[in-house]
Amino acid sequence: MHLPGTQRFELKSGTGDPAVISYRQCGDTVVIEHTYVPPALRGKGIAAVITQDALLEARRLGWKIVPDCSYVETYIQRNPEFIDVLHQP
Repeated sequence: MHLPGTQRFELKSGTGDPAVISYRQCGDTVVIEHTYVPPALRGKGIAAVITQDALLEARRLGWKIVPDCSYVETYIQRNPEFIDVLHQP
């Protein structure tokens, strides 16, 4: 779920804390700062799901992404279909 007011994406699974991707926005450029998955959800592919959701939303909104988060950077390298959302300086 995209929460623009807090500049983050959340994915809830069960009753515990959600997985989160936080970002900061400067116009159409968005810096993805951090990906967090609670310990109880790790190893279940949750980080990949929330990252894909965030990148699809970025594409829909016409954002260009600067992945400051190593997980998101690696995800894009492994999923080149998202290269189009990367910010090209």
